[in-house]
Amino acid sequence: MTSRLIEVVVDCHDPERLAAFWSAVLGWEVIDRDGDTVEIGSWDPTAEEFRARQMPPTLIFIPVPEGKTAKNRLHLDVSPVEGTTEDEVTRLLALGAKRSEHQTEGASWVVMTDPEDNEFCVLRTLDR
Repeated sequence: MTSRLIEVVVDCHDPERLAAFWSAVLGWEVIDRDGDTVEIGSWDPTAEEFRARQMPPTLIFIPVPEGKTAKNRLHLDVSPVEGTTEDEVTRLLALGAKRSEHQTEGASWVVMTDPEDNEFCVLRTLDR
């Protein structure tokens, strides 16, 4: 018996804003809204599909009252499908991301933050 990773939950102040940002980053769509909670995904999952095979997880944005106080213990990594890593960084900056001050010297990735200061990395391009 095993489990399946079906969703990644992001605590935030403004679920609609963060869901819109990540939908634009990933090319995903809103697949569910429940009160103040917003779920996005690349597909609309069913329990039967998850039971049959490992499928990509969805992202769920849940409102919480407290703010972020430390570096994320878990973060997302994205890779541009077309263009260079720097092209993707430029696109993400236009969507509301920021470059993090915590860069690794000589790294092949760029550390960024989303509109609520959650860290994520832009890795090398998949356009090869």
